[in-house]
Amino acid sequence: MRTCFVARAIALIAIGLASASIHAAEQRAITHEDVWLLPRVGAPAVSPDGKLAVFSVTEPAYTNDQQASDLWLVATDGKTPPRRLTQTRASESGMTWSADSKRIAFASKRDGDDVAQIYILDVTGGGDALRATTISTGARLPKFSPDGRMIAFTSDVPPDSRNDEDSKRIVAEEKARKYKMRAYDSFPIRNWDTWLPENRRPHAFVQTIGVNDARDLFAGTQMIKQPGFAGRSTPGASELDLLWAPDGGSLIFSASRNANRGAFDYTNTELWQVAVSGGEPKRLTGSEDLKGADGWSQPGFSPDGRTLYAFRDVRGKTVFTPTHLAALDWPSLQRRADITLPAERDPLNFVIAPNNRDIYLLAEDAGHSKIYRGKSSGGEATLAFDVKAGGYGNLVGADRSSSPVLIANFDSAISPPEVVRIDLQRGNHQALTRFTADKIAQLDLAPLEHFWFDSKRGARIHNMIVRPPGFDPAKKYPLLVLMHGGPHTMYRDSFSLRWNYHLLAAPGYIVLLTNYTGSTGFGAAFSQAIQGDPLEGPALEINQAADEAIARYSFIDGTRQCAGGASYGGHLANWMQASTDRYRCLISHAGLINLESQWATSDVTYSREQNMGGPPWQQGVDWNTQNPIRYASKWQTPVLVTVGERDFRVPMNNTLEYWSVLQRQQVESRLLVFPDENHWILQGENSRQFFNEVHDWLARWLKAK
Repeated sequence: MRTCFVARAIALIAIGLASASIHAAEQRAITHEDVWLLPRVGAPAVSPDGKLAVFSVTEPAYTNDQQASDLWLVATDGKTPPRRLTQTRASESGMTWSADSKRIAFASKRDGDDVAQIYILDVTGGGDALRATTISTGARLPKFSPDGRMIAFTSDVPPDSRNDEDSKRIVAEEKARKYKMRAYDSFPIRNWDTWLPENRRPHAFVQTIGVNDARDLFAGTQMIKQPGFAGRSTPGASELDLLWAPDGGSLIFSASRNANRGAFDYTNTELWQVAVSGGEPKRLTGSEDLKGADGWSQPGFSPDGRTLYAFRDVRGKTVFTPTHLAALDWPSLQRRADITLPAERDPLNFVIAPNNRDIYLLAEDAGHSKIYRGKSSGGEATLAFDVKAGGYGNLVGADRSSSPVLIANFDSAISPPEVVRIDLQRGNHQALTRFTADKIAQLDLAPLEHFWFDSKRGARIHNMIVRPPGFDPAKKYPLLVLMHGGPHTMYRDSFSLRWNYHLLAAPGYIVLLTNYTGSTGFGAAFSQAIQGDPLEGPALEINQAADEAIARYSFIDGTRQCAGGASYGGHLANWMQASTDRYRCLISHAGLINLESQWATSDVTYSREQNMGGPPWQQGVDWNTQNPIRYASKWQTPVLVTVGERDFRVPMNNTLEYWSVLQRQQVESRLLVFPDENHWILQGENSRQFFNEVHDWLARWLKAK
């Protein structure tokens, strides 16, 4: 199968976009295989000189043992096709370049590895990647030192371990135990789909390349002994955001000292500095008083090493906090003016130009992700150029080139992610890869259409619709109202694996995507306006959006509507169950049915309490008015209920509560439990069956009656 993939990839590169000439009449509806089996192009990492970009390409399959992923290299001038760098079944992650643009480091678990290790590959001399680490607790997210002699990386180790021999001994003792038990003394205990190991924390390591001398920079420090020590929380992990100081003598990282307070207070991360020789880390941001403190993360230095930039989550009185790009003079740490985005939109990531003055930020805006240009002097960034379709992701740049070199992924609802080079002067991009072009050209995929309306409560609401394949404006099509999760996310013109818009529309439905109040991409105030109104307000806007779509588009059959969503979208589906009978059916994945039990059992709790104004038992705080389970006597809409058994964000207890009451009230319903899935359905066969079930459910209820 891999040989076939190589041939297919080479053919794709050779023919470029020629396949786009396939006549529309020959195009067909998208299938699950079309979505799942497309090559998946990962995030690029650009060399410091700006000449090359490395990225992963996953060759997907329906079974994990047949799936493979490799690294590819492409010249950023677009004059030569990409070439494959690795050829193993093991995937690679965390790719990073040496300062001389000659070597790449990455993490991978290859043959002979019990855990992931760091590998280094010379892209100029050929040959295989060489294993650089052999640490028993594994290694990830490597970073070359400025002089290229050392590598820094992150590993999760027991807090009492002073070296790798200690770690091996502790792991062996754990395996030898005759009992199985988890024990905790404070929050947090779970993250996303993982029970947190009570004796593992992320540590920073430094190792000389070519020498087995890995040093744990946190060993024996007071910092790691604090009960609240942790890295920046990501789904299922805790990261340190390691960054070398310009002189190579120390590392900057982000870490929390109050993660254990997550049940009753906000937590945050701060920036710290630790010497390459180890020792007690020095805190660089924040103060001793952690109450209401800002969060600092993802630091980066300007090319001249004179400015340290980092994201700063500006803590206020709301659950949703705007993120600024903070700037500190180095090494004095004197604060300069923050760089912000219009209406305090959140930056997704940032790139500092080689001139040290221009800062490029990626941010969401009304269904797209766009590039903004800021200045090192601070203030509000401005749009670099507008985007009318699709959007950018994973923006990276060169810091030692003579001119700005910006590389990113670009995708849209009708084109999966590829690697592109941004042309700032022309306001567009040049495609550097075309791994999916021929397959996509065979499919009848209509571009998304945008419309806006003013809600009855005075908010300006953005929407998109998806037309089905073989669309005939003279026909009448049922409406599927799809509700996004979050709530602090946004429906984007993007290509999705989990809830692919066109795959949902394929049987002959119009799909409606609404960015209700609380969505990102419309400014901080719009995102914050959901606080205290957890379900009703957004649901009313979604229902009004459906009415607007039916009124605007004569091809929508307003008598045939269903609605569905996942995560917060599942919450909304359950609120629709409680508040309206307009939909013939509902689909609820990972949705809460009981605000109180969701607050008590999720891996994230305090923000839910703050959104309601206090804990459930506090007098004067209303947890009932917008709680779907309190309206069970009114439930009547048929519903497909789905859940991953390993979901700790919306634990399965809420699904079981919903199912029990549905059965008690004799509401027509179907329950799907995926034992090996978390908050998302990620495995190929499970995903295929999920979409089969969704299509069957919609066909049953949206047929003419």
